[in-house]
Amino acid sequence: MTKERAEQGEEEPSVDERYTQWKSLVPVLYDWLANHNLVWPSLSCRWGPQFEQATYKNRQRLYLSEQTDGSVPNTLVIANCEVVKPRVAAAQHISQFNEEARSPFVKKFKTIIHPGEVNRIRELPQDSKIVATHTDSPDVLIWDVESQPNRHATLGVNNSRPDLILTGHQDNAEFALAMCPSEPFVLSGGKDKLVVLWSIHDHVSTLAADQGGTKVPGSGASNGKPYAEGSTVQARGIFQGHDDTVEDVQFCPSSAQEFCSVGDDSCLILWDARSGSSPVVKVEKAHNADLHCVDWNPHDVNYILTGSADNSVHMFDRRNLTSGGVGSPIHVFKGHSAAVLCVQWSPDKSSVFGSSAEDGLLNIWDHERIGRMEDSAARSAPTSPPGLFFRHAGHRDKVVDFHWNAADPWTIVSVSDDGESTGGGGTLQIWRMIDLIYRPEDEVLDELDKFKSHLLTCS
Repeated sequence: MTKERAEQGEEEPSVDERYTQWKSLVPVLYDWLANHNLVWPSLSCRWGPQFEQATYKNRQRLYLSEQTDGSVPNTLVIANCEVVKPRVAAAQHISQFNEEARSPFVKKFKTIIHPGEVNRIRELPQDSKIVATHTDSPDVLIWDVESQPNRHATLGVNNSRPDLILTGHQDNAEFALAMCPSEPFVLSGGKDKLVVLWSIHDHVSTLAADQGGTKVPGSGASNGKPYAEGSTVQARGIFQGHDDTVEDVQFCPSSAQEFCSVGDDSCLILWDARSGSSPVVKVEKAHNADLHCVDWNPHDVNYILTGSADNSVHMFDRRNLTSGGVGSPIHVFKGHSAAVLCVQWSPDKSSVFGSSAEDGLLNIWDHERIGRMEDSAARSAPTSPPGLFFRHAGHRDKVVDFHWNAADPWTIVSVSDDGESTGGGGTLQIWRMIDLIYRPEDEVLDELDKFKSHLLTCS
């Protein structure tokens, strides 16, 4: 119950009530939305490369996973997604979806039989057909998803063979995984409290060369083993400083040698591989609970976001960070009522980011709006948290992952574990808010004024 509702003696709306209200507003709030009922739950979703452009829509790869009950194998799924261009979809059309149906905009292209559940998927920015996955093991698995053969997921089938296996963890590394934006480096964290760094530069070159030959990496099955003997890569660096499980890691966008990590010890740690394996800065109390996620601003490398089990998102300025004591965020964003699972900066605007949580909400924030008297959102919804300007409420259980589409501005894919509500394995949604929400206010007012004039002329 929020403070305002408590003071007025009101109860928070139920999940179903909130969802019903949200669905009624879809034609007003969204430029486009595709709702896709999953067969099996997915813990991660990522955009792959765009491979076709057409007049009204673009086609793009989409990576997700299937976490099965054991009756069939777990899989890494490569889908083809049709992304409708801005201001093309009719308002009535985007609101007319069936929660229990699969979207015609999302079609499975290829299935890889994954050795264990796919906890995390990350694509290589320099070559997004190369992806890394985490499962319940100490290893990181690297896949060339274009050269991997399509497999049929039936009980007893052998696992697909990873193109590379990255070794170096001493215990399971399940979630913390990142790819470097400037170099083919991979970063991971695990239950062993370690942060591990690899370079796959030479191997990525080899994979590209092999595609033109007769020997295709990953074409063989694993002969019943978790994954077959193949190319393994030893760690480039192992970094010690956390006192509990490392839950997320992220590279600095401007340096392949700098990165950060967060964990169940409530710490945010900054590292520099050039200065050794010890922390450069260790913020002992970045939050008052476990930290689940971290992201580094690609436009301004001074800003770092963290999300926590304390339901909040903190924004730090690394120029102000010092080791020890309690971290001093430059702002605390409070708009969730449950643990924050994912935070991510927008690739299109430096001050905008998203956060998703176990409360089923995906919030979109703009930290530059904080304190603005002219912020129209603050005037229309004075009880909303500072900086919050859009709330995606289309999921009915925890939103486990989301990803901004760098090839299609303001388009987001999000996935939730709400199978009980949808009669399936969860929900994947691809959506883009209407541009009247985020464009400059003077532009919006001018356009609305023209629209009003057009209506008066037609009447």
